[in-house]
Amino acid sequence: MFVRRLELVDFRSYQRVLVEFEAGPAVLVGPNGVGKTNLVEALGYLATLGSHRVATDAPLVRSGAERAVVRAEMVNEGRELLVELQIEPGRANKARLGRAPASRARDILGAVKLVLFAPEDIALVRGDPDGRRRFIDELLVARQPRMAAVRADYERVVKQRNALLRTAYLTKRVRGAGGDLSTLDVWDTHLAQHGAKLWAARLELAATLGPLVTTAYEAVAAGRGAAGLAYVSKTPAPEGADLEKALAEAIVERRPAEIERGVTLVGPHRDDLALTLGDLPAKGYASHGESWSVALALRLAAYELLRDGGAEPVLVLDDVFAELDSGRRERLADLVSGAEQVLVTCAVDDDVPVRLRGARYLVQDGEVRRG
Repeated sequence: MFVRRLELVDFRSYQRVLVEFEAGPAVLVGPNGVGKTNLVEALGYLATLGSHRVATDAPLVRSGAERAVVRAEMVNEGRELLVELQIEPGRANKARLGRAPASRARDILGAVKLVLFAPEDIALVRGDPDGRRRFIDELLVARQPRMAAVRADYERVVKQRNALLRTAYLTKRVRGAGGDLSTLDVWDTHLAQHGAKLWAARLELAATLGPLVTTAYEAVAAGRGAAGLAYVSKTPAPEGADLEKALAEAIVERRPAEIERGVTLVGPHRDDLALTLGDLPAKGYASHGESWSVALALRLAAYELLRDGGAEPVLVLDDVFAELDSGRRERLADLVSGAEQVLVTCAVDDDVPVRLRGARYLVQDGEVRRG
């Protein structure tokens, strides 16, 4: 799969821009702050319905505009597909596949397969669990778009259940007696049902991804240690256990604490991915260079997983090479130079290994031109 054409309207710094690409490597070059990352962020948004830089949609819309439009023409095994998304903060996004409107924005998930590695990915190693949960959930959806509905259903249940618990908690503080929790049992059932589906999918994905992370880290770090990945759940469940039953039992056990604190304490939204180097956790023990290599190994493993599943994803390396030493730069170039399409952003041409210096695009003053 590769991007043939990308068009942005009122997205970030761009009033309107159209860039035509081709298969193979392409380098977007320009000083910092001119909008190189905005271009690949837009592609990432089409692939995941989220930004790797901000948590809300408002910053994605150019100042003074009401909405932004991202439009990409994708080519997969000779077949062309137009994917379009209209981003309007405060309202539901509108999407189109081909020339037809999609009933929901999430219907376009899977149309753009993309793996993006950016400086923000260091947080996958050093940051909080929510970033790692987002990583595995986005990979789940990229691999199986139907999981978007499972994820959305689970998040809806947690939100509703939290609202109920929070109301009861505040009522107790003000009046000295708990609020109405008569519907909590219904939400408990939904939490166990939807949570078990998400939990099972994450477990399967983590088991598949782990060996790929180990292999990718060995390649990037030239054999300096072994990286590992494992899924860690806060809910006890012996191997082969009924996950829905395990969640239901944990909910019953933790209910007094949930009522006391006014928040849902059981479910996959409390879980984590354990990243290790040798016998030690990567977080807190890995050096800066090792942390970069682990983060890169996660993205390369995701790339290999999606590649093995069918359509080869577009690979985006956003301002990555400036952060790597020369050895890691060359090893990374060796690993990805055969990809169908690699989009690289950089401030200095010389940061990019020669084998990845394909088509060159100069980004400057709100324009992108081939040069």
